[in-house]
Amino acid sequence: MQLGIHVPNFKIVGGTPAIAPELVRVAEAAEAAGATWLSVMDHYFQMDQMAPAEDPMLEGYTTLGFWAGHTTSIRLGLLVSGVTYRHPGLLAKIVSTLDVLSGGRAALGIGASWYEREHRGLGVPFPPVSERFERLEEALQICLQMWDPTNNGPYDGRHYQLAETLCSPQPLSQPHPPITIGGSGERKTLRLVAKYAHACNLTRASADEAAHKFDVLRRHCDDVGRDYDEIVKTILYMGPELYGGDIDGFAMEMAGYAKLGVDGVMVMPLSDRPADWVEQHCTPAVARLAELP
Repeated sequence: MQLGIHVPNFKIVGGTPAIAPELVRVAEAAEAAGATWLSVMDHYFQMDQMAPAEDPMLEGYTTLGFWAGHTTSIRLGLLVSGVTYRHPGLLAKIVSTLDVLSGGRAALGIGASWYEREHRGLGVPFPPVSERFERLEEALQICLQMWDPTNNGPYDGRHYQLAETLCSPQPLSQPHPPITIGGSGERKTLRLVAKYAHACNLTRASADEAAHKFDVLRRHCDDVGRDYDEIVKTILYMGPELYGGDIDGFAMEMAGYAKLGVDGVMVMPLSDRPADWVEQHCTPAVARLAELP
């Protein structure tokens, strides 16, 4: 099982001037630890169920571009971008740019969006949930068409119309940057995973819940003729063991997920000194996860 690092907090010791140098240290520590994924959230405001909305929040793709210049091997993505935040054509161009400038290390993480306060706050349209899922599927189709060098033609959807899907330069990742869809909705989200995604990511799912979600995903794969085993299964870790320094307990918990076929776990440094946390917790965790069958 692989370990990824997801940074959700930019309230750093030293305040705003300390954010950039601390993120450099986080990136260096993540690669030194052997982590395979580095991500941030895609939000305008800090999530108000996690911390005050007024807490620092960086724009996601700018942050990934900064990290691209300070890393050499780790995969870079958002966990996950909201479909409402950027026009899909622009989103495909942004991810392509990140992929080219990082040497082929970009990923597209995307979901249906949910944080209404930040949309209303900055005047960004926030359609009903059914429309957001329609837009999500169209956005996936547009990104895949823009990453097809043989198809620069138009896209005519219900919500998006593009006269040309020209994307030059094309991404370095082949056949295109891997797509992760976040969420666990059984009727819509996991169906989109089966149709379009390289990977799925489940949040706050116990092993039993994850097993059920994977069964649903398998049925969706059967329905669309997709090989279920092609899809990389990841989880976002929310448990207490790792944060308390119990590496053995963390490894035991992850062993249960590994038996379900989970390929990777994303952990979050919640500390105001995230680089230190990565060095102290992730380095031994990577080694223990590598031992899992």
